[in-house]
Amino acid sequence: MPATDTSVTDALHARRSVRAFTDKPVDPALLKQIFAAAQRAPSGGNLQPWQATVLTGEPWQAVKDAVAARIAMGREGYEPEYDIYPKGLIEPWTDRRFGVGEALYASLGIPREDKAGRLARFMDNYRGFDAPVMLFLHCSRIMGPPQWSDMGMWLQSVMLLLVEAGLASCPQECWAMYGATVRRTLALDDGQILFTGLAIGHADTDAAVNQWAVPRVSLDEVIDWQGF
Repeated sequence: MPATDTSVTDALHARRSVRAFTDKPVDPALLKQIFAAAQRAPSGGNLQPWQATVLTGEPWQAVKDAVAARIAMGREGYEPEYDIYPKGLIEPWTDRRFGVGEALYASLGIPREDKAGRLARFMDNYRGFDAPVMLFLHCSRIMGPPQWSDMGMWLQSVMLLLVEAGLASCPQECWAMYGATVRRTLALDDGQILFTGLAIGHADTDAAVNQWAVPRVSLDEVIDWQGF
C-alpha cells in the first residue's frame, strides 16, 4: 500500500460510516493489498471463517436491481438472515440506537414528521450510498458466534486499512434483510449465510451526512476496573 504516516489511533478516530461517496473508481490492486493485510486479523483456531464477494460495475448493479425488486414487494419481500437487533432491546441500547438515527436525519435537515423524506433517505442504503464497490461478507452456516466475532475483527481490520489508504467505507447489515436475494444473485449456495455489506469508495467530504459528530459513550459506561 502507499506509504503513510497514519497510526492505528489516527485510523480509529478518522473511520466513520460514510453515507455519501463520489463516483471515483477504486484501484483493485489497492484493494488486494488491503485484503491481504487484513488476513492477519485474529481467528480462533485459525479457522479464518470469513469469505467475501467484492463487486463493482454490472455485478454490483445486478444486486441493487434484485434487492430493489424485493423491496417493491413490501413486507412479503423480506428474507432476513438473522435478527440485526435483538428482540426486546432495552435501555441504554434503545436510547443509543434512537439517538444516532435522529442525529443522522438532523444532519440532513429531515424532521421526524417527514416520514416520506426519511424513507427516501433510508433507501439510499440499498444503493450503497453510491459507493463504486460493495463487499459482501459471508460464511458457512456451520459457524457459530465465536466465528462471527472473527468476521467482525477481519471487517474492522479492512475498514482501518481503507482509512490508511485514503478510502472510506460503511458497514451495512441492512443487506441481510434481503439475504437470500443477495446470495442468489451472487450465486452463493444455501450453505452460506450473509453477514453484512461494506460499501467502499472515496468519501464525498462536502456531504452533510458525512460531517456530523457520531457520539460514543464514556469509559465509565463500558469499563469496570478491578485490581488497579
